[in-house]
Amino acid sequence: MSIRKSLLGSLAAMALSATAGLAQDVTLTMHHFLPPVAAAHKGMLQPWADKVTADSDGRIAIEIFPAMSMGGKPPELYSQVRDGSADIVWTVLGYTPGVFPRSEVFELPLVHAGSATDTTIAMNASMDLLAEDFDDVHVIFLHSHDGNVIHSATDPIRSFEDAKGMKLRTPSRTGAWIIEGMGAEPVGMPVPALPEAMSKGVVDGALIPLEIVPPLKLQELDKSVTELPNGDRFGTAVFMVAMNQDAYDALPDDLKAVIDANSGANVAANVGAMWEGFEAGGEKALEAAGVERIVLSEEETAKFNAANEKIVQRWIDEVNDKGIDGVALVESARAAIAAANAGN
Repeated sequence: MSIRKSLLGSLAAMALSATAGLAQDVTLTMHHFLPPVAAAHKGMLQPWADKVTADSDGRIAIEIFPAMSMGGKPPELYSQVRDGSADIVWTVLGYTPGVFPRSEVFELPLVHAGSATDTTIAMNASMDLLAEDFDDVHVIFLHSHDGNVIHSATDPIRSFEDAKGMKLRTPSRTGAWIIEGMGAEPVGMPVPALPEAMSKGVVDGALIPLEIVPPLKLQELDKSVTELPNGDRFGTAVFMVAMNQDAYDALPDDLKAVIDANSGANVAANVGAMWEGFEAGGEKALEAAGVERIVLSEEETAKFNAANEKIVQRWIDEVNDKGIDGVALVESARAAIAAANAGN
């Protein structure tokens, strides 16, 4: 009898062990650079994490660390996810210039046409063209914000000539080219450093979207904001939610399927629309603070566009030197954005 009980006990323990293996629980860390009050955290990252947890019946838990609370500086987020010190990160590709040469095409002025939805759908539909940029990580999704406008804490920019000589924070190297094309001086820095830089006069303003105004309290620093007509923008920034490749590969197939269902084209339209919606918070904050919003005339817009055509050609020439067909990428990106727009 005792032998039988012992055997039954061993079998039960093995069964429990097997069940535990099937019901494996995973806790993943997610690291990013903005405070938890930011729309990106509250409106995108936390809801995405909650949905993954719900879709996995609680088997995947995601612990989010905002505002670089796991350590390091924003430009280090890519290396953190690549090397595994964070399981998942949300970062700006422009923080690591030169690492993502193909994906830069979607940042360009006159390629991005002022719609976060269209550009986000287009990027996630174009991953076959961009794949070599991401050999070292598992991309969950790419997205853009609605696009850059010019924030000024000093003189208003009402014409192309007004920008000359200003110091403007740039979001990326292509953003720096746009600023140089205006005759202004680009100053590189992660966006959390911008309020102090503006308040101390290190920069006169910045090339950034409207959605970032409330979390950085830029309505208290801006004197004016300059925009292009018809909702167009001065290029955009490309963001990435990415997972450490080994962490993804270690998941059982059913949990990989949960991540996949919340990735790429499956979420692109919703994420893009979300970022367009985030602009409203910035618009309200600027209006409440009495910040002047300047929409450029068609004549002045033509001057900026002529300068931006040179930026596109500069990018093409540079990536061609790296063995990448820049013309084909620009044409493909524009076609993908147009297709996304037609589908919405």
